[in-house]
Amino acid sequence: MKMGKHVYCQKPLTWSIREARVMRETSEKMKVVTQMGNQGTSENGLREAVEVIRSGAIGDVSEVHIWSNRPVWPQGIGRPDGEDPVPDSLNWESWIGPAPMRPYKKGVYHSFNWRGWADFGTGALGDMACHTTNMPVMALELWDPVAVTAVKNPGLYEGETFPASSSLKFEFPRRNGLPPCNFNWYDGGNLPNDDLISQLPESFQKRIQKQREGGRKTSGAVIVGSKGLLFSPDDYGARYYLLPEDNFKDFKKPEQTLPRIPYKAGGDQRQKWEFVQSCKGEYKPGTMSNFSYAGRLTETILVGNLAIRSEEGQRIEWDAKELKSTNLESINKFVHREYREGWSL
Repeated sequence: MKMGKHVYCQKPLTWSIREARVMRETSEKMKVVTQMGNQGTSENGLREAVEVIRSGAIGDVSEVHIWSNRPVWPQGIGRPDGEDPVPDSLNWESWIGPAPMRPYKKGVYHSFNWRGWADFGTGALGDMACHTTNMPVMALELWDPVAVTAVKNPGLYEGETFPASSSLKFEFPRRNGLPPCNFNWYDGGNLPNDDLISQLPESFQKRIQKQREGGRKTSGAVIVGSKGLLFSPDDYGARYYLLPEDNFKDFKKPEQTLPRIPYKAGGDQRQKWEFVQSCKGEYKPGTMSNFSYAGRLTETILVGNLAIRSEEGQRIEWDAKELKSTNLESINKFVHREYREGWSL
């Protein structure tokens, strides 16, 4: 970006909260085109759902509940012993990057399972919440939580991997006329309470029941308003239901306020089209998941990993402007980290 180059970066955008802040500030200073790979942003359904919530159709929102079928990679495990030969096709030094050096083990870190390792990834929360929280964050301006608590938290396993499951609560204050709101996150098979689940479509409740019986895990998002619920049954916010259905029989979609991508293809191709055409100056609305947005989204989400590094039930008060906890000084060392020699920011 400092060289004036446009950047498309897959998620998770950054490892640390401070890195997300630097990415955002640098992109704005250099005025380059940027895009994070949270493909749901490019779906018409997500943009429409944002318009519906902003229109007040479900009233004032006080709660958001989001659960994920992740992790689908190993978490809750320790570091293996031994070392394997590094493949000729892999530059292990570069792959490790700013993280502390460790021996190569075939299939343990590279090329997919790094997501669960605390030195390399950000766990189920950091990896997937940029997808599943995207729609409500955009609609409700869920930036800069004032506190986060790990409601269920086995903690990092031997300091190496994120827990196999966790539940978190983020607290957001009043913002731009919107009422205070709590955002609840569940991963590794954890789910919202039965009262909330019972309000979802019957077909989805059956999927939940199969999950409880040991079947395939589900993902979903429920935005709780004073007039009803908006429910999205997947990771990307691209489909939504207004519940209870009887309350919305005469519902009319609000006026369109967000642009729609004219390119007809799958979500991933649409998002890359939006990026390329914006780089060429041929798509004037520009990228929606640019680093001004995606960096802020990433900052918000990664505050949750501070709670996972703390004790279960510990409420961490957060000063987003200064990027620090105001009541738990010991956790601030994880806002960023010391890089390995030869690497700097």
